[in-house]
Amino acid sequence: MSKKIAVILSGCGVFDGSEIHEAVFTLLAITENGGKYQCFAPDIDQHHVLDHRTGNEMNEKRNVLVESARIARGNILPLSEYKSSEYDGLVIPGGFGAAKNLTKWAFSGPDGEINEEVKDAIATTVKAKKTVVGLCMGPTVIAKALEGSGISSHLTVGSTNEPSPYDIEAISGGMEKTGAVAEMKTIREITIDSTLKIITAPCYMMEADILQVRNNVKQAIDAMFIS
Repeated sequence: MSKKIAVILSGCGVFDGSEIHEAVFTLLAITENGGKYQCFAPDIDQHHVLDHRTGNEMNEKRNVLVESARIARGNILPLSEYKSSEYDGLVIPGGFGAAKNLTKWAFSGPDGEINEEVKDAIATTVKAKKTVVGLCMGPTVIAKALEGSGISSHLTVGSTNEPSPYDIEAISGGMEKTGAVAEMKTIREITIDSTLKIITAPCYMMEADILQVRNNVKQAIDAMFIS
């Protein structure tokens, strides 16, 4: 029987929503492993909308669920309908939407809030001993979801040993502030917390091309299917 995997999206576009490459590679890798996927997103307004050509904020509002539906080709459900009992695992791709819409990490670091539906989805899946995968900034969402639970997860957002466009040391330190254990991993590596069944991969948190990111996502999803 094929595994059924839930994927939480945070919009459509790296700077204000889900990282599209990571999201699509996730759906592809799930299918390559013989699994089925169902996309979810919270039915909330995005924090803001950015022009992806210039990085400038645009004077408009967009809904996270509606925008995420672009990636899911319309096959998406509101996150309020997610039940961990109906799925074999959960994946959170990256993109700034993870840190702006699912949490407020982009503005307040580890002290930022997390959307309650997102927190509940991750926490119930971990407690049900089903696999959770976090890609790119996705691990920070997992860290926030488990904060205060007494569960100390091993997570990675990348490595300080190789080039990154982001402050890996600061983000890793932020995850440790929530109670997680941060590990240094390159674009060729993943972290597997075998006790909690949590798998994380750096993806575009590191200086990487599209093929390296594809391979890193596949590493994480392949591990999900053998965990």
